[in-house]
Amino acid sequence: MIDLTTTYLGLQLKNPIVPSSSPLTQKVDHIKRLEDAGAAAVVLHSLFEEQIMKESNLLDHYLNYGTEGYWEALSFFPEQKSYLIGADAYVEHIRKVKAAVKIPVIASLNGVSTGGWLKYAQKIEQAGADALELNMYYLAADPNQTGVDVEAMYLELVRVLRASISIPIAVKLGAEFTAFANFVKQLDAVGVDGIVLFNRFYQPDFDLEKLEVEPSLDLSQAYELRARLRWAALLYGRVQADLAITGGVHTAPDVLKCMMAGARVAMMASVLLERGPAHISAVLNDLTAWMDKHEYESIKQMQGSMSQKSVAYPAAFERANYVKVLQSFRPAI
Repeated sequence: MIDLTTTYLGLQLKNPIVPSSSPLTQKVDHIKRLEDAGAAAVVLHSLFEEQIMKESNLLDHYLNYGTEGYWEALSFFPEQKSYLIGADAYVEHIRKVKAAVKIPVIASLNGVSTGGWLKYAQKIEQAGADALELNMYYLAADPNQTGVDVEAMYLELVRVLRASISIPIAVKLGAEFTAFANFVKQLDAVGVDGIVLFNRFYQPDFDLEKLEVEPSLDLSQAYELRARLRWAALLYGRVQADLAITGGVHTAPDVLKCMMAGARVAMMASVLLERGPAHISAVLNDLTAWMDKHEYESIKQMQGSMSQKSVAYPAAFERANYVKVLQSFRPAI
């Protein structure tokens, strides 16, 4: 019998498919449907720092640094009244979900400062969350702020959070770091349990008739998976934290690629919003069929099998692939 089990953040999961933070995880009934379809765990929609600190002068500061980039944001520079759920209601939502389902429940905090909002991490833990995903997105628009400054801000936030709770912590990152592997190593050193690759950047557009900035949210496309696979393959075996891939995961082959790159779980959102929770069952069936055909006995058997763990100089290997791709292109003319 094929073994689909995996471990993520110290949690034993029945398979590697985890619905990521999205509107689907805002309602208990939706989460129950995800569980019934075969989801191994679920990441709840995010509780934003701005929701908790809305009466603080910090609100305008952080809204000006990229709220449009958050997956759950409903508008560009959202007004306070537009938030879907308050901090205390979010904690209650965790309790209700934990009472309704048997799969692990991963809460999500979305923020970048080390303000008083972090006390809610403790409330989230007390409500029964099995783990916490810290979704950090920050647009460094100040020309006087260096990359070192930004990394230090992230690391300090993780240190404070790690000191305040005992449940596992995953950090969801964007890819916009000059030396990404080194930064992940630093996060690893301060005690994160998982790295989620990658936060998607939702960029606003201009309305030329109204002369206004308007929100623009497109669901993920298959090509977005490639960057995630590359970095998972580069990081596998070089950090202690578990790796998760989110963004562009739509099909069973996508899940297989994630596992072979070195991820412990493959997270889905866009495809589930398009096709509904039942899509998970179809992916699991296709996953099992492929493994049976290719004589794989378990998910663990393939994890990291196509990573660069055994390559002495991964940067040189990556450069060679880059050159090969460019040289393989042949114009139509």
